[in-house]
Amino acid sequence: MARKPKGRALDGILLVDKPAGLTSNGVLQRVKRLYGAAKAGHTGALDPLATGMLPIAFGEATKFSQFLLDADKRYLTTARLGVRTATSDADGEVVERREVPRDLDEEQIEALLRQHFLGEIEQVPSMYSALKHQGQPLYKLARKGIQVEVKPRRVKVYEIRLTALRGDEIDLDIRCSKGTYIRSIVEDLGLLLGCGAHVQMLRRLDTGPYRADMMTAFDSLQQMAEPVSPGEDEKGIQARLDALLLPVTSALEGLPSVALDAIQAQRILQGQRLVLADQEPVELVKVFERDNGRFLGIAEVSDGGVLRPRRLLATA
Repeated sequence: MARKPKGRALDGILLVDKPAGLTSNGVLQRVKRLYGAAKAGHTGALDPLATGMLPIAFGEATKFSQFLLDADKRYLTTARLGVRTATSDADGEVVERREVPRDLDEEQIEALLRQHFLGEIEQVPSMYSALKHQGQPLYKLARKGIQVEVKPRRVKVYEIRLTALRGDEIDLDIRCSKGTYIRSIVEDLGLLLGCGAHVQMLRRLDTGPYRADMMTAFDSLQQMAEPVSPGEDEKGIQARLDALLLPVTSALEGLPSVALDAIQAQRILQGQRLVLADQEPVELVKVFERDNGRFLGIAEVSDGGVLRPRRLLATA
């Protein structure tokens, strides 16, 4: 018999503003304990140096975390010019120092950004990234002094703006596709400027449908997990924390919806196919039960209006 997981069974998505100095997994484990959750996972790791948007999925929401991993992102970063590091960020050992050009101006930087980083570009991920080689994260290999060939990857930068130039520091606002390495952009920009550069600060603002003003600071979460009065019980604390959770469907914004009657809903939950009249083919749809609005999961619709379940909620 399978062992029942410890903790509460709750479903939803929490948007945590990750602080600097903590790993994404460290934040995940602490949040999981605060909620007393049986199951939780984060959707897209941030380096310890980085702050900002870290969506944490609880329970059935973990089934749809790939949608957030694949989603577009928005970052703010500060690049320090004149210094290259082994990891391309402020946590790495300095490997080279060069003088920053005295005649550097905003127009020159903006021209380089438009020419080399806007649109579809090729990147070679850093050896200190979490990208895996034969099951091992590259950063673990790099720390052992092991170098492997890292193949270029195609990513898309939808927008890259210079927002400030302060001597040897520049601020960039970047909106990009999944898999884009901000450290690689900063490293490559430094090479183009002839002085080198590394990431001094990195903050993720947006992930897919989620915006920066929807985040809850990690410190605030910890404070909310404390009793507000001597007599407050654990249920009161849990209700306060649970009120922060977004519905599972919030991760699926943009997908069309299909509503089923009670009999159809029961059949789809049993893994059966349905034929829906006048339903156009579509790769993925959200499936709801019409009478009560329950979200059942996602499905695909093929030719002939055939609805096939793809991923269903066990708690539906």
